[in-house]
Amino acid sequence: MDDLSLKYHLKDKLIALFEKHRDDLFRNDTSLISSLRERAFERFKVLGFPHTKLEQWRQTDLTGTLSHDYEQHFRPSVPPAGGLKYFECEVPDFDTILVSVLNGWFISPDNKPLTRLPDGTVIGSLAQAMLEYPRIVEEHWGNDDHSRATGLDVLNTAFAQDGVFIYVPDDAVIPNTIQMVNMINLDRKLFIQNRNLIILGKNSHLTLVQCDDSLNHEVNFTNTVTEVFLGENSSFDHYKLQNINDHSTILNTTHFHLNDGSRMNTNAIILNGGLIRNDVYVNIKGEGCDANVYGLYLVDKDQHVDNQIYVDHVSPHSKSYQLFKGILDDQAKAVFNGHILVHRGAQKTNAYQSNKNILLTDKATVNAKPWLEIYADDVKCSHGAAVGQLDPNALFYIRSRGLSEENARMLLMYAFAAEVINKITIEALKITIDDLVKKRLRGELSVCDQCVLNCRNKENTVSFKIDMSKI
Repeated sequence: MDDLSLKYHLKDKLIALFEKHRDDLFRNDTSLISSLRERAFERFKVLGFPHTKLEQWRQTDLTGTLSHDYEQHFRPSVPPAGGLKYFECEVPDFDTILVSVLNGWFISPDNKPLTRLPDGTVIGSLAQAMLEYPRIVEEHWGNDDHSRATGLDVLNTAFAQDGVFIYVPDDAVIPNTIQMVNMINLDRKLFIQNRNLIILGKNSHLTLVQCDDSLNHEVNFTNTVTEVFLGENSSFDHYKLQNINDHSTILNTTHFHLNDGSRMNTNAIILNGGLIRNDVYVNIKGEGCDANVYGLYLVDKDQHVDNQIYVDHVSPHSKSYQLFKGILDDQAKAVFNGHILVHRGAQKTNAYQSNKNILLTDKATVNAKPWLEIYADDVKCSHGAAVGQLDPNALFYIRSRGLSEENARMLLMYAFAAEVINKITIEALKITIDDLVKKRLRGELSVCDQCVLNCRNKENTVSFKIDMSKI
């Protein structure tokens, strides 16, 4: 069977599954969501899966990952015997509200699919929220311009049954970070499609850490859509940690909607994964907004990472800032497409975009495409991309201080990555991510006998002043 036949084999299988499992798919829907699901299904039958003839998918070929015979489950997995401890990450002094998703389904603590805090905040299962808060879900589900939607976007709308629902009312500030852990653990190939809906009211604040992880080495395909709505003068800090096995595919599409005076920070740290793609859409429809989008990716072997960032400045007096950095070893591949659109009425916009990459071998590749589309005349916008190797002058300087070549290379790579790590404002999380990046650099991207980075060892700290412009 050729590649094209394999791709359409999966498409036909999903179409048949939709028809067979209608009762399961529609069981929590309101009439409006059922209608959206039906339309999305019909759209998927036309679009199919994305392919390399599409401009945004030119550098990311899904043919290989679509060739597997995946299963799609329409009922929740059995929770693990260890309970929620199964999902806890080892971050010292990290006080969080844990929200767990296993194989695409929300895991209820104490059989409570929705938790209501004293201030009116609701956290829990999206499937349950459809039943208990149908008007809120209806108002926000699929509330976006889908002119850029691909077959995977509409496929998620058609098939998604569960995920995480977070509602923060006006004037509420959640003191604890919410930690959303999306875990895969099954000895079969899974096609997972979960959906997350996050709504912040006026003058509210939320910090969310979103983790994609796996405990097995099976091939899986995760297609997740997250919609985030920020009310007036609200703020949202978002961290995404992706550390999954080398055989899996993770496709994350996140839509941020900003209203007047709202502020957001999102930071994606990618440490492992077979094929990872993050599509980030930032719709700045209010005035006086501030949007910061950061990313760091460390990939090697045959790993592939693709970051697609689209920032839409609709209203005036707003700012956006993008910073993405990558280190690639072996024959790894990275893609960065950054598109900033400034509408005619979005005067006084300030938009910045930067993508920098270090290639450690001549087989690693990066395809970077920063893009400005500006229709206003009173703006400050800039963009840039750089791909290169470690600077030999900086290496010579560090080696002249007594370090081996491998240690010098590692120190330069860490200094390069630290600019993105330092954007993390949660100290406990920052320390842990810092250590994970050091271990990743030491263990797979660059191996040395005597590591100068000393993970978690605060004694005998080695410090050098490094000219970052040379890296």
